[in-house]
Amino acid sequence: MAKYLLLKHYRGAPEAPNSVPMDQWTPDEIDAHMQYMNDFAGRLETTGEFVDSQALSSQGTFVRSDGPGRPPVTDGPFAETKDLIAGWMVIDVDSYDRALTLAGELSAAPGAGGEPIHEWLELRPFMGVPTTVDD
Repeated sequence: MAKYLLLKHYRGAPEAPNSVPMDQWTPDEIDAHMQYMNDFAGRLETTGEFVDSQALSSQGTFVRSDGPGRPPVTDGPFAETKDLIAGWMVIDVDSYDRALTLAGELSAAPGAGGEPIHEWLELRPFMGVPTTVDD
């Protein structure tokens, strides 16, 4: 088994075919999208492939150390940033091909008009975990 991170972007990824921003969706469209995500996670829980997931706010702050004995330096929030993470899911699967398949399914979550978003998801293996790329 190998763990992969699926990153959902508010923006920063290539534009999706159904790219109406979520803040322009109706409440029913948001509910349908969230239900799809929950159902997807629930299905992966039954197969043992789901690890965790979270949706993230569009607000955030950059923080860095300013040296010993000094308070952290902050900058932001940067809601206007080019690359903004909307949420993530961690999966634990037998192969890279399985990770690709699941990322493709998650990409089809409904959006505006109830149509699949076909959004781009970033699929990244965890560092230090053996890869499971099929030959």
